[in-house]
Amino acid sequence: MVTRRNFLKTATIASAGFAVGGLDLNAANYRQVVGANGKVNLACVGIGFRGAEIIKEFEKTGLANVVALCDIDMGAKHTQEIISMFPKAKQFKDFRVMFDRAGNEFEAVCAGIPDFAHFPVVMHAMKEGKHIYVEKPLCRTFLEAELMIQAAKKYPKVVTQMGNQGHSEANYFQFKAWKDAGIIKDVTEVTAHMNSPRRWHTWDSRIFKYPDPQEMPPGIDWDTWNMAVQYHEFNEKYHYGNWRCWYDLGMGALGDWGAHIIDTIHEFLELGLPYEVNPVMLKEHNDYFFPMSSTIQFRFAARKNMPAMDINWYDGLDNVPPVPAGYGTSDIDPNIPTVAGGKIQPSKLNPGKIIYSKELTFKGGSHGSTLSIIPEEKAKEMESKLPEVPQSTSNHFANFLLACLGKEKTRSPFEISGPLSQVFCLGVMAQRLNQKLEFDTKTKQITNNPFANGMLAGTPPRTGWEDYFKV
Repeated sequence: MVTRRNFLKTATIASAGFAVGGLDLNAANYRQVVGANGKVNLACVGIGFRGAEIIKEFEKTGLANVVALCDIDMGAKHTQEIISMFPKAKQFKDFRVMFDRAGNEFEAVCAGIPDFAHFPVVMHAMKEGKHIYVEKPLCRTFLEAELMIQAAKKYPKVVTQMGNQGHSEANYFQFKAWKDAGIIKDVTEVTAHMNSPRRWHTWDSRIFKYPDPQEMPPGIDWDTWNMAVQYHEFNEKYHYGNWRCWYDLGMGALGDWGAHIIDTIHEFLELGLPYEVNPVMLKEHNDYFFPMSSTIQFRFAARKNMPAMDINWYDGLDNVPPVPAGYGTSDIDPNIPTVAGGKIQPSKLNPGKIIYSKELTFKGGSHGSTLSIIPEEKAKEMESKLPEVPQSTSNHFANFLLACLGKEKTRSPFEISGPLSQVFCLGVMAQRLNQKLEFDTKTKQITNNPFANGMLAGTPPRTGWEDYFKV
């Protein structure tokens, strides 16, 4: 039996290089099978809300046959639209039953489910040789991300993609082209910001226990909803997206938006993992859900010919970052009156980033939004020096399916999205503990706080879910 003590012992070994014992699985079932009419047969886990949006996007590509649908509440109003769209698809409440009973009918899986639920579905899919598309953030703990990265190496024929959709849009190609041309170079600091309202902003931070259990609506498989995390009794403050608010279940504003804002910076500046994470400011910090506002500093060492640099993350309605002179007004929220002349810091910014290099300063939004050089005078001076930026050959959903068909490579595979997600995991740990973390990027251990180092693995999984933590 797995106890807290022997799990933490395993987790300690894992965090010292993540040499976790694995299942002896036969990889002979790797395949890239083309479904009917040259399409990929797709199973969908999570078919309401964001999951429904993902499925619709896959359908728009014309490259997918949706053959299986899975949700813990197949009778809910929010799942009926997708069920009606694909009446011939087999229906399941438990993803494990879906794999057992219909696994030979699909080649790929998409998962649009809560952050804490990603890991078991992803690992199950990969071990069965199924291609996997999973929404961001990749997972909830550092160890989970590390095991996903290991699994991607063990199963190289499995196509992986994290759902940060902007990684297949204009910003991706522009950032790469500008970096390759030497326009973006010698970056020393980045400001990343997301100052829109969050669900927990109306909650009372003077919390001293989890919400009391409520009567569960009929038809929900709440046991499966909990997946591998320690069981939480049903309460509406966990369900329908509210899971994002809790340290136990979600990744807060950083995990939700970081993958749409920092992704190209992280990949093309080859940041890897930070050597230090500082919770500079946390407003109304508590032990249960995310602060009302956070400023978190991530410090990255010099890489190759690139200098050391910091990323400063700002979230919260009252935590708008400073902007440089000449910033302008293009990123001001459309609901906020334009600042006269664009000379004063706007009262609110849309999610985005400001990139400071030794010679140039750039501003940008989130997702696929392109960068601009600021101030405007400098942009005009640089205009003739900017390289041509190629057009995307496919959006993020088509990119995944084309990769399943062997025609493209995914742009956000686990080898790229895994380390990015680990940055967010470290940031959330610093938020939760309200302590600076010193991190050894070679051993992947926190060196200044043994308790925090144990948290890299998260809490032990529930009984029956332990094998998902083996590669």
